[in-house]
Amino acid sequence: MKSFFFGNYFYGVCVVALSIEATRQQQIAFAPIVYYLFIFCATVVFYTKAYISETINVAPNKRSVWYVNNKKSVFTSQVLLTVLAVVFGLLLLPNIIGGIKNMDAKGLLYVSIVPIVGFFYYGFTNKLSLRNTHWLKPFVIGFVWAGLVTLFPLFYTQLQLGKAISVTSISLFLFIKNLMFIAVLCIMFDIKDYATDYNQQLKTFVVSYGLRKTIFNILFPLIIIGFASFLVVTTSKHFSLFRIGLNAIPFLLVLLVAYSMHQRKSIFYYLVIIDGLMLAKAIFGCLGMIDFS
Repeated sequence: MKSFFFGNYFYGVCVVALSIEATRQQQIAFAPIVYYLFIFCATVVFYTKAYISETINVAPNKRSVWYVNNKKSVFTSQVLLTVLAVVFGLLLLPNIIGGIKNMDAKGLLYVSIVPIVGFFYYGFTNKLSLRNTHWLKPFVIGFVWAGLVTLFPLFYTQLQLGKAISVTSISLFLFIKNLMFIAVLCIMFDIKDYATDYNQQLKTFVVSYGLRKTIFNILFPLIIIGFASFLVVTTSKHFSLFRIGLNAIPFLLVLLVAYSMHQRKSIFYYLVIIDGLMLAKAIFGCLGMIDFS
């Protein structure tokens, strides 16, 4: 149980689930299983990099203790998943090599911007790391996640078919919706690290504004604005009330979880419940695409 959540394998599951949701919502063909294995491995490796050098002296919490006690197995997992990610990537390459060769400058920009931002999330030094952008950090993370789960399934399909890389209006809406959804979860997750961030003088939302203002003045408005935008788009697209209702459930769940944040929670609450909202969103999003008539 601890290995699944502390080892970031759950993030890999969420990335795959959200990618499947976005694929269904954009009504494009599903990528081969190798594609989903690739993004699963890459996500776990990416997230584990942030914790693999944890020490109990710097951050004495359950997760850091777990990493110290399981240092050898974590390193082995990183090596194995990195090798698998490279192998899966090479297996995918023949399907899209023709599309890559024919990409124009705009297409190259679309495809490369998310990996570049992801790379600079860690950067070369602390000063050149997007992890230290304080208030912008949740939106940087949201941008990378939204690009990976929303746009990359679309780009893969376009490259496979040899089409020019482009982003449709519905894809752009889904990208922004996912970006804001993940950003809200990141802000809630920062509440867990309030004491550490305060001592390190990191200007996260909760450190700058306090817990109550973060919940009621930042989280609630962002969730409500996101839901209002969702209603505008779905009604303009003439979605059925049943379909709108299914897709509205994750917004309600986020609102309830955000309200619950005024009480102290364990680390597993953040890892299971808050991160679990991504999985809930993917499930209800996929259900909303089923024609029950």
